[in-house]
Amino acid sequence: MKNRKSIRKPNHDYSEPGWYFVTISTKDKEAFFGNIVDGKVQLSAIGKQAENFWKNIAIYNKHVELGEFVIMPDHIHGIIGIVGDCKDVALQRPNDTSKNQYMSSIAPKPGSLSVVIRSYKSALTKWCRQNGYFLFDWLPRFHDRIIRDQPEFDRIEEYIRMNPKRWGKSKQ
Repeated sequence: MKNRKSIRKPNHDYSEPGWYFVTISTKDKEAFFGNIVDGKVQLSAIGKQAENFWKNIAIYNKHVELGEFVIMPDHIHGIIGIVGDCKDVALQRPNDTSKNQYMSSIAPKPGSLSVVIRSYKSALTKWCRQNGYFLFDWLPRFHDRIIRDQPEFDRIEEYIRMNPKRWGKSKQ
């Protein structure tokens, strides 16, 4: 088993309130979600489902709010806010052994950004398998950026909105 270094910010609690710019990508940059025509996203069946599931993230995670997002052919950009207390989401495990305590310490906290993204990716993957899209797959990780202030939030929103228009330029 490979030892993988975490790409999350050290000592940052991703279950505490905060706003994040998230990018998740398909494996091998496969354009499972659709294509771009004249600077506009044309979603495939998987892309439409990806959009529906993304919109439902805040319904299934009461401590989460969504900002701007875009489904691109091979990735998704979105702003996710952890805005509530995740403690009500946490599971209580009585009589933890040393091994359980260790595993608990390295696992993402319930309600954290990692758990939200993992649940989203899992739901879409399950839908794909149930609907015959057996080749669909994700890159195993995701990229995040902690949004530090309103001007940065505004710049990221604009970047997300403009992403489809820049698609052809970045692919040349």
